[in-house]
Amino acid sequence: MPNRSRPARIGDARQRLLDNPHDRNNPPSRFSRSVQYVLLGLFGLMLLAVLALLLVDRWRRASVMLGSAMIYLAVLRLLLDSRVLGVLAVRSRKFDTAFTAAIGIIILWIAVSVDPLTS
Repeated sequence: MPNRSRPARIGDARQRLLDNPHDRNNPPSRFSRSVQYVLLGLFGLMLLAVLALLLVDRWRRASVMLGSAMIYLAVLRLLLDSRVLGVLAVRSRKFDTAFTAAIGIIILWIAVSVDPLTS
């Protein structure tokens, strides 16, 4: 009879190796895993909205939406587990949050400060 506990331990060790080393001591999220995926899905919908706006030549609105999406991602980085965020969790929570919020604010500022091209 095969030992079924061994593959689980190998999988656990593999998962520990894949975990973000900067987040090993962070407490788990207060949200359930399904709520975390819904919140992350909203970020994906925001990116799809950016793409749709770009396809219809609404680049200023797309820029505002992209800046807003980056700020939303900064909030998500604080609230969600690194395993849920996957490749969106690159460094520590503090660094990722500060970086994505700064990029979002810069994109928003540029989008709002550019004069309209129409007269």
